[in-house]
Amino acid sequence: MNEGQVSNDPLHGKTLAFIMEQLVERYGWEELARRIRINCFAINPSVKSSLTFLRRTPWARQKVENLYIRTKW
Repeated sequence: MNEGQVSNDPLHGKTLAFIMEQLVERYGWEELARRIRINCFAINPSVKSSLTFLRRTPWARQKVENLYIRTKW
């Protein structure tokens, strides 16, 4: 991308940690677990354990990123 251009990617510049913190703040763990069926959201959830799982599980990370994109901020 050239200088002065703006990315159309809604995830541009956002870390997975930032995305998770925003989603937890917005929905809470219970609602996140309901929207995305991942055990690390339902059983003893934490941002740290979720990040570990999401970084090594591409399909789960994709679901989290898609929810972030669909969420109206």
